[in-house]
Amino acid sequence: MGNENLMKQQENVETSDEGGSGNPFYRAVKTYVLRQGRMTAAQQRDYEELSPIWCIPFINGKINFIDVFGNTNPVVVEIGFGMGAATAAIAQQNPDTNYIGIEVHTPGVGKLLGEIRARDLKNLYIIQHDALEVLETMFVDGSVNGFHIFFPDPWQKKRHFKRRMIQRPRTDLMAKKLASGGYLYFVTDWYPYAEFGLEQLAMTPGLHNKYEKFAPHQDWRPETKFERKGIDQERVISELMFIKD
Repeated sequence: MGNENLMKQQENVETSDEGGSGNPFYRAVKTYVLRQGRMTAAQQRDYEELSPIWCIPFINGKINFIDVFGNTNPVVVEIGFGMGAATAAIAQQNPDTNYIGIEVHTPGVGKLLGEIRARDLKNLYIIQHDALEVLETMFVDGSVNGFHIFFPDPWQKKRHFKRRMIQRPRTDLMAKKLASGGYLYFVTDWYPYAEFGLEQLAMTPGLHNKYEKFAPHQDWRPETKFERKGIDQERVISELMFIKD
């Protein structure tokens, strides 16, 4: 199915619950559109060879992070890692922290799998599935020590706002999965989304802003090609850091 037809189909679902009040139709609205993208030969090879090792299959049940990683280190989850450049760099810099990257696009999964092999990472696994379904179905409440959400689709048109990842009740779900003292770190180059996200996170029960408003740049987060492109276009990079009570 082409992207245009898929978008129309999903928009028809959206109109069934304009209020976004928890109606099943609202929960069915996706925060992404599956885009058809070609994989390079290297990405295809890495996907075929490494996904059985480093990809966790989606299951209708809870997983135990100790069983996955073989240790009790803190677990950080990145939602929508794209091509995984920042994901791999952060995991390499922090070998005593475990990471799970969630992404639906196969080329990005193949690319990150190649980085896992090239960097010899032992603390990073991937789940290729809808992130909200993964959180709700597979993760135990209070088990995640941090969420990274870097440059998600801002869904700029008002009629698409309900697709945004950073909004209630989606942030309520993330807060539920966070351990006490855990964090949610959100970065965007679309300022209206930053303001929207600040409002939504401030209203999320169990979370408080670590800073007065926007967070300063976190030095440990590497700059990506996507981010540099936004800077070149004179877009403001806004960051938010909220902590679980």
